[in-house]
Amino acid sequence: MLIASIGFISCDLISLKTKRNREEKPVAIVYNKHLYKKDIAALMPKEISEQDSLILVKGLIYSWAKQQIFLSKAEENISEVNSLEIEKLVNDYKSSLYVNGYKEKLIKQRLDTIVSDQEIAEYYIRNKENFKLNEDLLQFAYVNFAPDHLDRDQIVKDFSAANPKNIEDLDKFLLSFKSYRLQDSSWVNLNYLKEKIPPFRSETKEKLLKISKLIQKEDSLGVYLVAIKNILKKNEIAPLSNVSWRIKQIILHKRKLELIREIEKTLINDAIKNNNFKEY
Repeated sequence: MLIASIGFISCDLISLKTKRNREEKPVAIVYNKHLYKKDIAALMPKEISEQDSLILVKGLIYSWAKQQIFLSKAEENISEVNSLEIEKLVNDYKSSLYVNGYKEKLIKQRLDTIVSDQEIAEYYIRNKENFKLNEDLLQFAYVNFAPDHLDRDQIVKDFSAANPKNIEDLDKFLLSFKSYRLQDSSWVNLNYLKEKIPPFRSETKEKLLKISKLIQKEDSLGVYLVAIKNILKKNEIAPLSNVSWRIKQIILHKRKLELIREIEKTLINDAIKNNNFKEY
């Protein structure tokens, strides 16, 4: 009875193996290396035509075959000395992956990623000379409205006035503006202004990079009013708002390095304490 049971199990295993081999028939063989459909499927785009799919599959098979042929020939012709050097490089790389992976895991668990505005401001004050501009920046205000706007003259008057009260008076027209930028104090480069306001793309750098209450343009689509509020020239100190994110990354990087040194020191001390590290 036992022999019969074993016979049935063996037949099932042979049948299963045959079925699996039939299902996993390789699409290409190079020497003793096999390439299967599932290996290619992972590299195929989701939306692709049948014709493009066939071309891509042929290309992938050819690339894989070429790689395997070169690898096989290299293994045949490589000297023992070079083989040992390659093995050492592979082991060193493997060790680095393990160590760096473990460090990153510890850093993720322990690193304080909260950087306060005060920390950023203090770092900025101490290191201002490291944050010089590599391009000109400006602050500007602008409005864009239809050429036939009923309050056109009043809008131009309020916009060009030096009194902030006049700018506030423009609030009542906001819904009728096609676009506007009135209370935004962020610093931008000249290209940003030109991209945002098409009629100003032809204006010279000299005209736009100087303080002005009003630069007016008009085309068939609308009236454009621009006021250049402030300018920072290349090589001047960048405003804090433009470098705060960069400073945050610098602070986090410093914390990361300090944390790594702390972790390394703790691990070495623990190894010494537990007699896992002995120096002779």
